[in-house]
Amino acid sequence: MRRSLFGRSFLPLVSAFVSFGLALVAAHAAPSGGPYGPQLRNYEIPKDAKNVYYVAPDGSADASGRTLNEPTTIEAALSRVVTGDAIILRGGTYRTGSLVLNQGITIQPYADEQPVLKGTEIAKDWVAQRNGLWRTSWSKLFPAEPASWWRREREGRKTPRWLFNNDMVFVDGRALRAVGSESQLDENSYYIDYEAKLVFIAIDPTDRLVEITAHDSALIRKIDEVHGKKADRIGYKMRGLTITQYAFRALEIDGIEPESKSDPATFGKDVVGTVIEDCTITHCSRVAGYFRGDGLVIRRCHVSDTSTEGIFILNSGDVLLEKNFITRNNVEHITGYYPSAVKIYNQCYGVVCRDNLVIVDRHSNGIWYDVGNVDGVFVDNWIQGAEDGFFFEISKGALVVGNVFVDCHKGLRSLNAAGVRAYNNTFLNCQAAFERTERSAVGDHFDWHPSTGPGVSERVGHAFVNNLLIADEAFWGGPLLSLEQTEKVKHLRDRHVTQLDGNVYVRRNAAKSPALISWGPYDSPEDSLAVDDLAALRAVDPKLEANGRSFVDYRGAVIRSWELRRPELLKSFPGANVGVALPADARKLLGNEAGSKPFPGAYAPRD
Repeated sequence: MRRSLFGRSFLPLVSAFVSFGLALVAAHAAPSGGPYGPQLRNYEIPKDAKNVYYVAPDGSADASGRTLNEPTTIEAALSRVVTGDAIILRGGTYRTGSLVLNQGITIQPYADEQPVLKGTEIAKDWVAQRNGLWRTSWSKLFPAEPASWWRREREGRKTPRWLFNNDMVFVDGRALRAVGSESQLDENSYYIDYEAKLVFIAIDPTDRLVEITAHDSALIRKIDEVHGKKADRIGYKMRGLTITQYAFRALEIDGIEPESKSDPATFGKDVVGTVIEDCTITHCSRVAGYFRGDGLVIRRCHVSDTSTEGIFILNSGDVLLEKNFITRNNVEHITGYYPSAVKIYNQCYGVVCRDNLVIVDRHSNGIWYDVGNVDGVFVDNWIQGAEDGFFFEISKGALVVGNVFVDCHKGLRSLNAAGVRAYNNTFLNCQAAFERTERSAVGDHFDWHPSTGPGVSERVGHAFVNNLLIADEAFWGGPLLSLEQTEKVKHLRDRHVTQLDGNVYVRRNAAKSPALISWGPYDSPEDSLAVDDLAALRAVDPKLEANGRSFVDYRGAVIRSWELRRPELLKSFPGANVGVALPADARKLLGNEAGSKPFPGAYAPRD
């Protein structure tokens, strides 16, 4: 495991219910330090519920469910509820799935009990083979193929096609990994013969709980008629549930999806106002959930052990993600699928990501605004270990304020976007990058996608101000800040970053970095200027980093603690008071009053 002056590459994931351990106290905005994820609560029965239905794992479908002592099943309750009703779940395990709903109801636990929805069934009938393996017949299988845009000629050697199947096997709660043949089996893996409908394992199932996926969803919110009722367009409120072990996805909210640049008034209205709070969603073979609809709120949830995405938001407006803990995405290490812990996709407007904790590895991005998104707000998040921490692609308008990026390849990456404004973020062993290429809707591999964002000549208007960038010897070696464009757009001479000022660049000890900044476009054969001294940048334009500072081979203290990952800026650091005045919208997010002293990074200087 790679180590650095910042400590281990990944913090121990002790619990989503406790503070991240930062113990940060600040008068202004920045990552709060938690607690992140679900908080244990004692739930009251909603006083405004029209009808209340009680359900239990051992409930009877014939019971009315109207009293606590006569619970019905969750399937029966979902078939009966109408808008304004509530379903109250007793604690225990519900082995169920493929549930559907189209009414705006409340779904929550009874008091402090802990209901768990599981998409697996118990496999009991095993046959011991002479070769040391065990097999069982299993009819509820979920074979799948990669999407049509996946490029086998590029990725097939790294990602075998059987990894795209959606089945999972668990032994005593531990997820086994899929392999492609019986000869590859060990005690940590399983193999499925899809033609014979047989599951093979190499661990003795005697006196063990072996679970195999039997459902490819827990609950789908439909927009057409179900249970004899028309959809009401009102989102449900879900609180306090654990949902786990589903093939493909746990939750989905249906909705119309635009397939070209479209008026936002024409989508996002099928289901409005969904709220998901204090839920745990784990072990989904592809995605924890696909969420569509304006006014969506996902707050204090724990999402982990997913594949291509954790939370996937599509064509929605006025969305809030807040205080979620998201970790271990792309556990299968699938390549060529552009995985991300959170993906915000296809013309989402005004999506706010505030104070979330994302810990992944280089097989996944952190939070990715992808294709046609407008006016994103990314504030106070902690993103660790990702390939790209905050990724804003083919989209327009993002305010990135008060975040901390740790050990990412690129902490912030803007690609073919416009108007990304980054203020007072802290980067620990991460690059910040603004990139533009020739990619357009003409002949694109993804067809219409580029048409939803700014055109090739419109990818401008970025700002990078009052940020703190620190690298030590574990840094991967690129410039701390990269502003680049490809060969085919060298004819574009306007700067895509229009304001660059008040930033502090620190290269500790023997940190590997050929330059602090790679600046472009620039009149040279490389179309860029490698800057290791801010004076060279000011020679290009005196306004560039007029108030910035650099510290090369710096050996003093900068932040509170490298080892404990406490990134509060120390007052004793010579660059602690560097910075320039911020625009009102950024200042408001930071919680700073007009006229307050500027500083670099997410945290105001402290003793």
